[in-house]
Order: sequence, then C-alpha cells, then structure tokens
Amino acid sequence: MKKKLPTIRRIPDDLWAEMAPLLGEEKKPGTRGRPPVPFRNAMDGVLHVLGTGCQWKSLPKEYGSVSTVHRRFQRWVKEGVFKELWAKLLGRYDELRSTEWKWQSLDSSSVKAPLGGKRLVPTPPTGASSARRGTSSPTGGGRLSPL
Repeated sequence: MKKKLPTIRRIPDDLWAEMAPLLGEEKKPGTRGRPPVPFRNAMDGVLHVLGTGCQWKSLPKEYGSVSTVHRRFQRWVKEGVFKELWAKLLGRYDELRSTEWKWQSLDSSSVKAPLGGKRLVPTPPTGASSARRGTSSPTGGGRLSPL
C-alpha cells in the first residue's frame, strides 16, 4: 500500500530549500520602508489561499500583509515561477508515488456569452436545395439567421 502524503500547511524545510532559489532575491532586513515579509511566509499564504479557496482579504495575518502576499503571487505568476515549481514538484511526486502516465484526460465546457446578444449574419446558400426553392437573393447572400 502506498504511503499517504499529508496536506501541506507549511512548506517543509527540505522542499523549501529546492523552492527558494526560484523565487529571486528577498528584501534585506533593516532596509527602509515596511518590514519585509519573508518569501516563505508569502508562499505559505499563497498555498493557503489556493488550497482553501478563501478570498485574499481573508488571508490570516500569520502569513503577512495581504497586499504583499498577493503582489508576490502576481509577480511569481508573471515570472513563470509556478510553472517551474510545478515541473520540479511533479518530478518529486513521481519519485515518491510513481506517477503512472498511461493516459491523459482533458475536460472543458462551452457556454453562451451572457452579454453577447443576438447578431444577424448572412447565411450562405447550402446548395441546390436553396436555389430550387428560390431562397437565395440575386446578390448572393442568403437568409439572415441569429448566431
């Protein structure tokens, strides 16, 4: 039986050692301005929001300033840090649990645009049947139908 992995509430030290170099350089303590929020606290806060689904403004104070944690999250997304972390952690997970890559799945849904409205567009004739009935116009356009 495979060992069950615990839910991460705080990033373990060994994992943090692998993650930290991907995040860039931290603000030095003692510099001007507000006290720095350590990257580790910010990443723990990001994982809390993503894991619980809570709103950013509901982030517990233990992770640091909500605006700082959110700003770091946005910067890390823009810099591609999470893509790098995903690849690194997927490799680590594969070592622990042996991911079986026998199949893949894609799920999607399509919905109408609620504010798109109806737009009439020319529908071209579909062949001999429309010409036989005389439904195509002399200009070549067909009937108008909603999208």
